[in-house]
Amino acid sequence: MALYVDFEKKCGDFLLKVKFTAQKEVLGLLGASGCGKSMTLKCIAGIEKPDKGVIRLDDKVFFDSEKRIHLPVQKRRVGYLFQDYALFPNMTVLQNILCGAGDRKKASEYVKRFFLEGKEQLYPAQLSGGQKQRTAMARMLAGEPEILMLDEPFTALDNYLKMQLERELMKVMEDYGKTVLFVSHDRNEAYRMTDRIAVMEDGQILDVQPKEELFQNPASLAATLLTGCKNVSMLQAESDSGYAAADWGIRLSAPSEEGSYKYAAFRAHYFQVVPAMEATNVLECHILRVIEDTFSTVVLFCNGNRTGEHASEVLTYELPKEEWQALKNTETLYLKMPPEQIIWLEK
Repeated sequence: MALYVDFEKKCGDFLLKVKFTAQKEVLGLLGASGCGKSMTLKCIAGIEKPDKGVIRLDDKVFFDSEKRIHLPVQKRRVGYLFQDYALFPNMTVLQNILCGAGDRKKASEYVKRFFLEGKEQLYPAQLSGGQKQRTAMARMLAGEPEILMLDEPFTALDNYLKMQLERELMKVMEDYGKTVLFVSHDRNEAYRMTDRIAVMEDGQILDVQPKEELFQNPASLAATLLTGCKNVSMLQAESDSGYAAADWGIRLSAPSEEGSYKYAAFRAHYFQVVPAMEATNVLECHILRVIEDTFSTVVLFCNGNRTGEHASEVLTYELPKEEWQALKNTETLYLKMPPEQIIWLEK
């Protein structure tokens, strides 16, 4: 199965302009709240109508503005799992699943498959969060959809239940074996659940990569921030091919690949402790605050040897607790940004 999406939709002052393809895979749509992720799914499902463009699943055209095609929701065979699961409150578990299955025998099979035996006659208000999600997934898959779309399915769950249901959903997606779109604003969740990730910002797709490549080499500032990088500085090119990182107050050695770089970014756990100040890539750590996380220590600091006009930017250094215990009494702490770990960004 191959999904082709290329459309525009104006929502007041907001313009959703989306273009991407998805194969037989789990493609994540990662972005902050309000960037257009859910509206994208609704347009693909037929709940909302784009202003112009094309949406196609293999040779089945869902929408084509030039050909005036706008296929009704029921003819698209899209499995859509909403954030709140959208179960019918006046129907039992079995009746909800019947809406997708069409006959009682098939519905009963999905009751067993999703471990809902004994819950058939309960109503949604009588179910736990996990039971609601399993009922919604059973109803969705019983309709034998050609594509699955999951809209932040774990938003309302506590961490323990979320991890349980993530494992269940991973198995469902593996068994399904067709195109799945997975919407999330949580980078860690998106990384666990998807094969590739499309980064969205302000109604547009900025970057689409395999998840490992996206986190290692994001192509834009928005993608860098969404993948959890906490340290970013504007750059000023210098005559000797180096760069001044204005917000950090240090010089950075030039990257091996030439480019017109505007920003440098550095992940909090890649700092290396060195014994002394160096000409490039090293900061003198002036500690502002130490935060104890569950399994790590987060050090907020600025460059104590700063020279740039704006070099009071707060940086983040994260390391295992035991490592911080060995460092915390060091008189002067020097932190190096290894060149190979610096993310260089042109946009």
